[in-house]
Amino acid sequence: MKDTPLSNCERDFLLKAIEEKKRLDGRQTYDYRKIKITFGTDYGCCFVELGQTRVMAQVSCELVAPKESRPNEGIMFFNIELSPMASPAFEPGRQSELSVKLNRQLERCLRNSKCIDTESLCVVSGEKVWQIRVDVHMLNNDGNLMDASSVAAITALSHFRRPDVGIQGEEVIVYSAEERDPIPLSIYHMPISVSFSFFQQGTYLLVDPCEREERVMDGLLMIAMNKHREICSIQSSGGIMLLKEQVMRCSKIASVKVSEITELIHQALLNDKTARKAGGRCGFAESMPQERITALKMDETPVEMTDVAERVDDIVRKAEAPPPTVASPVVPFPGVGQVGQNTWGLEEEEEDDDDAEEEEDDSGEEQLEKVTKMEESRGDVVEISDSEEEEVVVLHPEKPDKTSKNTGSSSHQKGAATSKKRQNK
Repeated sequence: MKDTPLSNCERDFLLKAIEEKKRLDGRQTYDYRKIKITFGTDYGCCFVELGQTRVMAQVSCELVAPKESRPNEGIMFFNIELSPMASPAFEPGRQSELSVKLNRQLERCLRNSKCIDTESLCVVSGEKVWQIRVDVHMLNNDGNLMDASSVAAITALSHFRRPDVGIQGEEVIVYSAEERDPIPLSIYHMPISVSFSFFQQGTYLLVDPCEREERVMDGLLMIAMNKHREICSIQSSGGIMLLKEQVMRCSKIASVKVSEITELIHQALLNDKTARKAGGRCGFAESMPQERITALKMDETPVEMTDVAERVDDIVRKAEAPPPTVASPVVPFPGVGQVGQNTWGLEEEEEDDDDAEEEEDDSGEEQLEKVTKMEESRGDVVEISDSEEEEVVVLHPEKPDKTSKNTGSSSHQKGAATSKKRQNK
């Protein structure tokens, strides 16, 4: 699988930013990315993070027969693996041009510079020697794999301990770590690789290019140097012509960077040695609480949770009073709106509601009158309850007086007599 190529807009943007001495991650022209060095549980396992580029180096050893040309020297073997986990462009099971170039550069940097005493790896001359194998695995690719690989490899070699051996007659006995303390390797110096990228045919120079900057660069210069300002190897790629002044300028910059990285490696080795001697957590167990095992782990922002309640109370007391709430507009039906206290289409509904209530009151009074008349004729006591108001009304019929009955009968008789007289006339 191939990487997605950069568009013309991205390429022009990167080149324009480089011309203005600006970089995507905010670094200056000669700035290195942050380097973090951690170790595994066993000796010889090292993790190096160069920005977002993450590399793991593992050192192992075994007893083998020496080479015929060098019967008194041990064997150094380097292997770089570009796994698809680091980048989709890396294919498993086959060596790409990049892996071959990185492997040769690493061998030239570490083995050809004679930084390790290979004669101390000899057990029996011409029969048994130690073969030191360095496997470098790319966990994530964000540019400048060579620098991260060289730092991881030399740190892992410095951290590695080989088992002690003994010879009894013709037999070679390998002692375990419980029987005898492992022996570190004899390292003379630490060669560190520093990469420089050139743009616009060598006009602009950047240190420690990232992955996007590597895509648009015209050439690359890798200088391997130790802290004694001794150049161990130098390699130029890209087909650009460099002047002597440019190479000398790069070597001066590399000497400063190498001294800083070497001091960082020594400090990391000292911290790990102190932690192991004190019996504290180290290696894989030490990385568990801090969650540094996963690649590209983001650093969490520290949040103070001690005086949260007090701070909340202060904020509430100092806060301003909330603004008065405004009633939400009522939309009884489509086409009707409300702004503030003014309403449209609601007055008619209110009038209709008032009329309906008056009619209900009138009808209720009429029903009460009818019921009272009916009950007066019956002479019983009736209780009427209104379901809406839940009130009980007790009606008592009035008893007519006897005098009123007599006066009523006499007047009735007088009326009847007058009507008979009119008929006779």
